[in-house]
Amino acid sequence: MDLFSRKIIAWKLTDTLEVICVTECVKKAKQLRKIDEPLIIHNDRGSHYISKEYLKLFNSNMTPSYSKKGDPWDNACIESFHALIKREWLNRYDILNLPHAKSLVFEYIETFYNNHRIHGTLDYISPEAFERQYELSETAKLSLKA
Repeated sequence: MDLFSRKIIAWKLTDTLEVICVTECVKKAKQLRKIDEPLIIHNDRGSHYISKEYLKLFNSNMTPSYSKKGDPWDNACIESFHALIKREWLNRYDILNLPHAKSLVFEYIETFYNNHRIHGTLDYISPEAFERQYELSETAKLSLKA
């Protein structure tokens, strides 16, 4: 989740907690965002987030960030999202298997959450609309300077 816009950039749903699942998701997010500015990736202290394979992903433009032990507040945004997807979508279904779960998660994130679901922190517009609005304002600022 990009905390600027609350947009879910990349996600992966698996039936295991293998490190490769996490590293593939981070790589996908990096490819989709193509950000040159330094960024911080925040996560909890789960074994996959402190593994050597995961930490190899980081460089001078990308820094890992961890919560203090027993401090849940740093992960509040993504924990809130997890509660939301369950409450608004997944709890409505009898999930049959992993492919069915992936289909439901895809439908929620890619067709509803990022594009249509409004957020109070974003002046009651969707993450996608918020990013478009920001891009337009930045473009307008640049044209005024020229």
